[in-house]
Amino acid sequence: MKKTLLSGFILLVCSYTQSSLAQNNETTTIYPTIGSIEVLEPELNKLIRADAKVEILADGFKWTEGALWVERENMLLFSDIPDNKIYKWTEAGGIEDYLYPSGYSGTEDRPGEPGSNGLIIDESGNLLMTQHGNRQVARMDARLTEPEANFISLANQYNGKKLNSPNDLVQHKNGDVYFTDPPYGLKEQTIDKRELDFCGVYKVDKKGKITLLIDSIPYPNGIGLTPDHKQLIVSNSDGNKPYLYLYNILKDGTLEAKGIAFDFSPYGGGADGFTVDRKGNIYSSGPGGLWILNRNFEPIGRIRIPHPVSNCDLSDDEKTLYVTANHQVLRIRMR
Repeated sequence: MKKTLLSGFILLVCSYTQSSLAQNNETTTIYPTIGSIEVLEPELNKLIRADAKVEILADGFKWTEGALWVERENMLLFSDIPDNKIYKWTEAGGIEDYLYPSGYSGTEDRPGEPGSNGLIIDESGNLLMTQHGNRQVARMDARLTEPEANFISLANQYNGKKLNSPNDLVQHKNGDVYFTDPPYGLKEQTIDKRELDFCGVYKVDKKGKITLLIDSIPYPNGIGLTPDHKQLIVSNSDGNKPYLYLYNILKDGTLEAKGIAFDFSPYGGGADGFTVDRKGNIYSSGPGGLWILNRNFEPIGRIRIPHPVSNCDLSDDEKTLYVTANHQVLRIRMR
């Protein structure tokens, strides 16, 4: 009996200590911090503490994008578009070069935004990316642990005309890849000419067939799926129509428009990239930082950041949120 009581006491003390440390780790950090948590609805408290720190993991980049947490390698990958490079961050090693060139493989000088943008791991464990300079959606033809600038194009044209500059992408559980194609990688370029007179949202299936799904959004940007993969969300970064659009995915992979899911215009700007958690909450770039919407697209909070946010990604256990924001890469501990 004494042994049982003592074991229970030790277990209770250990559990209390671990719980206290876990709570303390959410509010203390060895990294510099920035910004703050704005609670708009009590519902936010289930996802993040009001006093959670926004940690600066890395600084000094030109324009970071495409945050991607790779669980099996315990690393964060992200693009620096002007530098035409993908960087790697780990807790143990900090920042390291991962892949160069990442989005433009040509030899001519190409100013502007030539690099990779959105990054995902496909169903087979390969790195897929949207490439501004090469104007395509591509797969890196190398192992994740031994990256090389060898690319296999998955989509680079539509009806014989070059894509604009693919921006973001997401893979459906059936293998289809959906991606957006605004012209941002062509902006102020002299060596690249725009061949399509619209900005599209496309689907490329496993056989390589490219289907245009939407040509009516002025600047389609971020793209994501609801947890059941039955609906697609697309952000428009056009300041005149700063919306998140919602679409039903039909059995043949085409879309049925459901209208505007969220309007950022009352808040003074539009959205770039976003991610969706397993419960359907949306973490979206937007005016003043990173907005958190519940599954009904109701704003419940904002992570205030004093410079533009481009994208974000959650760890597999959804306890950590990684954010690419202008020249920085940030981390927020979740519940």
